[in-house]
Amino acid sequence: MSATQLAVLARTSEPRTALRRFLVADALVTGVNAVAYLAVSGPLARLLGVGSGLLLILGAVLGVYAAGVGRLASRREPSPWAVRTVIEINYAWAVLSFVALLFWLSPSAAGAVWAPAQAMTVAGIATLQYAALKAIRPNGN
Repeated sequence: MSATQLAVLARTSEPRTALRRFLVADALVTGVNAVAYLAVSGPLARLLGVGSGLLLILGAVLGVYAAGVGRLASRREPSPWAVRTVIEINYAWAVLSFVALLFWLSPSAAGAVWAPAQAMTVAGIATLQYAALKAIRPNGN
């Protein structure tokens, strides 16, 4: 991803600001999912064709994760190590979403659409975070 593309997506040419914005986006998207999974796990479970217990567990985990990513985003200069950890967790989540869909879950049609859509969203956010981090620290240190 070029610096110009990154600047357009983040609406800033400052890589640190872009990174923080992408971290905020991650925290918000994850937080909204957490609240939805916790608040309406029953109806969502029926819609997606998964267990409500699974959604409750995922909601709790996502809530903690969203809070951590939000805290990282609030720092003036987020730790590169912590940002790389967030990126790796996001990519792992995306991969595990597909693995669960293929080998573990038997979702409804809505669930079969939701799982890849959210996985690709998470992977997209991770890619933006990686590009912003790379713009700040080209050699990865």
